[in-house]
Amino acid sequence: MPLEFRILGPLEVYDEERGALPLGGRKRRALLALLLLNRNELVPRDRLLEDVWGGSNPESAASSLQVYVSRLRKLLGGSDILETRAGGYSLIVADEEVDAARFERRLREGRQVLASGQPEEAAEHVQQALALWRGAPLADLAYEDFVQSEIARLEELRLAAREELFEAQLALGRHAELVGELE
Repeated sequence: MPLEFRILGPLEVYDEERGALPLGGRKRRALLALLLLNRNELVPRDRLLEDVWGGSNPESAASSLQVYVSRLRKLLGGSDILETRAGGYSLIVADEEVDAARFERRLREGRQVLASGQPEEAAEHVQQALALWRGAPLADLAYEDFVQSEIARLEELRLAAREELFEAQLALGRHAELVGELE
């Protein structure tokens, strides 16, 4: 996986060769987060301006947006990943490159395996899913309006994953191990 986009904690882009990439200031991070949350879709320029600048668009916002997109494109490796399209931009990213998508896939697999009566394998899947978390989702952008619903959704899924893990561990007879955590 050439790039890994991480939102299950502070926003981070990790490159196997270069490590964590320097994403820059709040507005550049907000731009990336907005594109990432709408990956593989056209995000209109007006929406980017509205969400990144919080509705108080200075006259220089449009040109600043172009600069931020250019720098982000260069950082991420070119126009193959960050496309300019009519009226906006699109971040082209496979689900496997996004930690939240991998978390959801592993959680879904764990649920399926648990439903089929295999609690040990289910516990493994859910533990792998929970291991992807590095803190509160999008922690460095938690006050941005456009991420609030996604943060709430992800936190709800994390709670559901913990419940699934408890259910699998209870099915394995690990009651004593869970008492402290359940309290």
